[in-house]
Amino acid sequence: MYQRIEGDQWRHIWLTGDAHGCYARLMAQLKSLKFNPYEDLLLSVGDLIDRGPESLKCLALIEQKWFAAIRGNHEQMAMDALSSRQLALWALNGGDWFTRSSSAEKLRIVALLEACRLLPYILEVRCQSGVNVVAHADYPAEVYRWQQAVDRERVLWDRQRLTDHLAGRHTGLHGADHFWFGHTPLKQRYDFENQHYIDTGAVFGGVLTLVQLQ
Repeated sequence: MYQRIEGDQWRHIWLTGDAHGCYARLMAQLKSLKFNPYEDLLLSVGDLIDRGPESLKCLALIEQKWFAAIRGNHEQMAMDALSSRQLALWALNGGDWFTRSSSAEKLRIVALLEACRLLPYILEVRCQSGVNVVAHADYPAEVYRWQQAVDRERVLWDRQRLTDHLAGRHTGLHGADHFWFGHTPLKQRYDFENQHYIDTGAVFGGVLTLVQLQ
């Protein structure tokens, strides 16, 4: 459920919000940032796939040594759809790219989604900016602890904390220097104290937010 990354192995560490198949845009931003795949690391807050034009290319990033990701609800939805052979819900939520893919592409997608079963729900990144915790939607506890058992569904889906923030009902998170979330598309990045929400709706015409952690 948890994975830890030690930042001293890398020159720079970047974190991207929900890419949702916006591969060309992601690559263009990495180029503008002078990202070096031999020295730098790119992290994903989940939801690499669905809705956008190049989901397969985004999904294939999990094979790169310079890339690490947590699972988003869209990866989980895809894995569940293939396991149950019930594709309708996934298709309704942007997974119709799978049904439009060629037979060879489908084999590749299935293999990559099988590899996604090894993706953690929570990533702890120890680097120059302190201890950074990355989860897709929420860290459903008041205090972060390494390997603490938390509700996996809430990690992937829960919007209540952000909804409360936006309504002025703020709750703190402790146990790490920064917490980073995606999942809910916003017009602009939202920050409250050490909590940061970075899904800025790239696939809906917004920007793709990248944050430098180191």
